[in-house]
Amino acid sequence: MTQYQQYLEFMLSALEARAGAGVTLSETTRLVADIGLSSLEVMEFVEKIEDHFDISIPLNILPDINTLGDLARKLQEVDS
Repeated sequence: MTQYQQYLEFMLSALEARAGAGVTLSETTRLVADIGLSSLEVMEFVEKIEDHFDISIPLNILPDINTLGDLARKLQEVDS
């Protein structure tokens, strides 16, 4: 399993309960538009990822992230 897949699987699992009815989580799921996360919730989610994988995610990458796939790709770049 690649790092990208590990990140994606963790995020899908972590957000499963948060996704509303009718929302199918995938790498194209948008954090704000589809799941409805607030900016604070996005930050808390990033912290959860940092704790789980023991990595540090620079906040300056967040404006470039819309989907779970975007986030997984950025995490892979940061963790390389």
